[in-house]
Amino acid sequence: MRDLAEKWSVAPDWQSAVITAPGLVVRAIPDLNQLLVSGDLDAWARVSGVDCSAVGAFGTAQGDRYAARLARDRLLAVSNSPLAIAKGWHAEGFAVTEISAGLQVFEVEGPALNAFIARGTTLDPSQASASAAFSFAGINAVVYRRQDRLRIHVDRGLAAYLWTWMEQAAGHIAAGSSN
Repeated sequence: MRDLAEKWSVAPDWQSAVITAPGLVVRAIPDLNQLLVSGDLDAWARVSGVDCSAVGAFGTAQGDRYAARLARDRLLAVSNSPLAIAKGWHAEGFAVTEISAGLQVFEVEGPALNAFIARGTTLDPSQASASAAFSFAGINAVVYRRQDRLRIHVDRGLAAYLWTWMEQAAGHIAAGSSN
């Protein structure tokens, strides 16, 4: 029988995976707590204590707990430590789903960041938008800034693909800067 697994990229060890190129560093960010919140986001903010003024594409997230807007009534809450809120439906009008294991997070930094973004999307990185969810490198992603870095959340099943894409993009950017 054919081994169909041979056509898939092997996922790197995300704890130590790093891509370095002139002007660019990419690394995986492990152990973030990620919750998908749907419904009444004002009620979510009151109950959770997390500000619901979520950032959109290329907006800058601040603090240890923040949110990225995915749709009018949906956000991705991200924190360094678990949020003390029950998963499931809340009578206040919102639902909370734990998705930390389902999303892989990457962080990209360096002076070549705008060239990297230009390879991944046609969106203007100087123009923040309402939603941080859009197509990046041909796949659905949640993309925003954190300090002077870019954070990208993708479905874990697509993480190895995106990693390979980022390695190639970094190589093209490095080759372009040496000309």
